[in-house]
Amino acid sequence: MTVDQRQLDIAGLNLDDDDPLEVILDEPAKPPAVVEKLIEEAKAALTAQEKSEKRSLSLVVVGHVDAGKSTMMGRLLYELGQIDEKKRVANERGSAKMGKSSFSWAWELDGTQEERERGITMDIALQTLNTPHRIITILDAPGHRDFIPNMISGASQADSALLVVDAAVGEFEAGFDRGGQTREHLLLVRSLGVSQVIVAVNKLDQVEWAKSRYNEIVQLLKPFLVQSGFHPSRTKFVPVVAMEGVNLTRREPADCPLFKWYEGPTLVDLLDALDPPTRDINAPLRFPISNIFKGTTSGITVSGRVCGGIVVAGERLRIVPGDESATVKLIDNDGESLPWAGAGSNINLILTSVDPVSLNIGSVLCRPGSIIPLTFSFIARIIVFDIQIPITAGTSIELFHHSLDVPASISRLISVLDRSNGNVIKSKPRVLTKNMSAEVEISLRGSLYSGPASRALPIPIEPFSVNKEMGRILVRRGGETIGAGAYHPLRAHQLRLIIGRLGVVMELLT
Repeated sequence: MTVDQRQLDIAGLNLDDDDPLEVILDEPAKPPAVVEKLIEEAKAALTAQEKSEKRSLSLVVVGHVDAGKSTMMGRLLYELGQIDEKKRVANERGSAKMGKSSFSWAWELDGTQEERERGITMDIALQTLNTPHRIITILDAPGHRDFIPNMISGASQADSALLVVDAAVGEFEAGFDRGGQTREHLLLVRSLGVSQVIVAVNKLDQVEWAKSRYNEIVQLLKPFLVQSGFHPSRTKFVPVVAMEGVNLTRREPADCPLFKWYEGPTLVDLLDALDPPTRDINAPLRFPISNIFKGTTSGITVSGRVCGGIVVAGERLRIVPGDESATVKLIDNDGESLPWAGAGSNINLILTSVDPVSLNIGSVLCRPGSIIPLTFSFIARIIVFDIQIPITAGTSIELFHHSLDVPASISRLISVLDRSNGNVIKSKPRVLTKNMSAEVEISLRGSLYSGPASRALPIPIEPFSVNKEMGRILVRRGGETIGAGAYHPLRAHQLRLIIGRLGVVMELLT
């Protein structure tokens, strides 16, 4: 019997199926007048919140691999009563069954099977932590250098940082020496706008609670923190043992050798005193997408941070790049449905009336009347890190902007700047070396693969002077972060120079 290939192809389209596919009804968008009214109500409520005692902020937890970041957060949530005994026992039994009983506390944040089997954090885990005066969104970042892009995505959503270091002899040095993640993570979070950091010196029981070891680590970190741009008044240190819960929420057990020499605050005391930044709720709405997943309800769920303005449930938003739109069906914050969310909020948006193909990590949701600009090439002011190989014009790089990671190149070296005042020291340098501040042109390039997908696509980015969070960038090369900076349009005198040169060219042509 011969097979009719044409009939098979038609059958593959499921045109004759008896059971129709589930149809997700479009969510009607709220009229503009209703949206505007909700925005005004939200602004009034957010302004009142700024004056209240209980304020919100986000905290990224960073540090070298195996420093105890996830363990510390899991134990802290338990100590604050946010993990019940039943869940703790289940995590303990599950980790013991897998032969990783020492990771039981980390299981609260390392929730995927692969993370639990490998015993390392691979992606950003979000939890909410309540202290007496703060509502803190915890972003637990991976420490392994293979997952630096995920760590960057988490740090770009943070207001403050908790750096966890391992006090064990040799372990702290491995993280802090050149190539260690302690050093790189500090540079990354500062470059992404985080200005306050708490340093938790963990595992002091492994050095017999030695005050001398704690002081040694503090003295090594202090000058590097200043060099990285952290002001000493916004840098705090605290000794802890996460596994045993020592000095996390209370000064106990009272007979612990730590308290023979340490009389300072606990970790929660320091978290409770973090200073939430001022939010720009009057700016145009900017919501960069950091993750996309199918939720339990109808629609597509996207997660991210509101980087300006206010988002309202029921409004219709543009997806940039592209000309598609989506309706915000629900705003979800840790299981709680919200009518709106303001700048600085880390939230999930459930979107309907949208083709999932038009949603990508790095896309930005905006209002139709205030679209974020797109660009293939832009001028950036960057600070070059401690690199071994100089940067030249044409250097291929990875450009990081929020959760977006795209191939690019430093197409032009414009000038070397004075780090103290931003004045031009030298124009058209041949190379950039370590610790230089410079103005460069960055151009996007296509991927290494051939075909339509290989062409460069524009990215949504705004000048730093317009929106600080949407203007920051990081530059990596060969698995190493080589610089950080921000998008700055050409200065007035540079524009005049270019216009003058164009005039000369036009005269020659005519």
